[in-house]
Amino acid sequence: MNALLALWQRLCGDSALLRFVDINLRGAGQVMFQNHPFTGLLFIAAIAWGALAADAAAVLAGGLLGLVAATLTALWLRVDDEGLAAGLYGYNGLLVGLALPTFLAPTPMLWVYVLLGGAVSVVAMLGTVNVTRGWRVSALTFPFVLTTWLLLLAAYAFAGLGSETPPFGAELEPLDATVSNPLHLGAFINGVLHSISQVFLKGNTVSALLFLAGLALASPAAALFALAGAVLAVTSAHLLGAESELVSAGLLGFSPVLTAVALGTVFYRPGWRVAAYAALGTVFTVVAQAAMNVAFAPLGIPALTAPFVLCAWLFLLPQQHLHGNDDAKP
Repeated sequence: MNALLALWQRLCGDSALLRFVDINLRGAGQVMFQNHPFTGLLFIAAIAWGALAADAAAVLAGGLLGLVAATLTALWLRVDDEGLAAGLYGYNGLLVGLALPTFLAPTPMLWVYVLLGGAVSVVAMLGTVNVTRGWRVSALTFPFVLTTWLLLLAAYAFAGLGSETPPFGAELEPLDATVSNPLHLGAFINGVLHSISQVFLKGNTVSALLFLAGLALASPAAALFALAGAVLAVTSAHLLGAESELVSAGLLGFSPVLTAVALGTVFYRPGWRVAAYAALGTVFTVVAQAAMNVAFAPLGIPALTAPFVLCAWLFLLPQQHLHGNDDAKP
């Protein structure tokens, strides 16, 4: 695999087009913190599988369009070369592009919306980095969340986007503990795997396995923490009495999965204390996900990965207290 990666990098060095492809592939991988083109390729394959299996080709098209729009905007704005090459300006655009066709009707104006969202996600990224740099935390997916929230809320006012009310507005209901039922093994496994695939707004088992394979390719530890985080999220949500269908659909687990990977493998050096800290953050992200689902229900917009962003920032701000300053990655 290392030889194949080295060959790919040599080819990219000789071709501007392949370098552009490489940046976009790495952007896809950065949704789960992986700077690896083959991971990004597997992630895109997983998105394609999930979208086509759900007869939602528009979601795949939107994701790719948002990713490319973000990368082109980053080039236009002359962002730092290192961050650009690592795909750090593309992943939010990919998520915006996946979200908009998921929650809005596929009208011609939707594609204008996707292009706008992909471009603005880069502006939001640059602004967020300027603010969070002083806190010693990453921007994470906050640019995606902010951009998508504004676009979805505005859709109520724009008839050109297909309807007076975005489809999501009629679907979201507060959690109801009375409909919490025992999860049989199949539902539990679905919940775990879908918690991973829902990071990319996909509820598909094959997609989840491809996402795990992509993670393992770049970082076996990240794949392990993603899987463990999903198990912990599903177990916690069910024990707390969350609606069983939401749990098995992975809709309470995707933000906790991101928290587990971020705290366990990206921003702290792995170890038992870090693993316990990541577990605490993962469980609290389940609570935050449920709270934000309820809070945003009256607005008719999804919480997206806001619970992950909030909890990751919360657990990264006191980083000097976990193993001391030397154990926190810059």
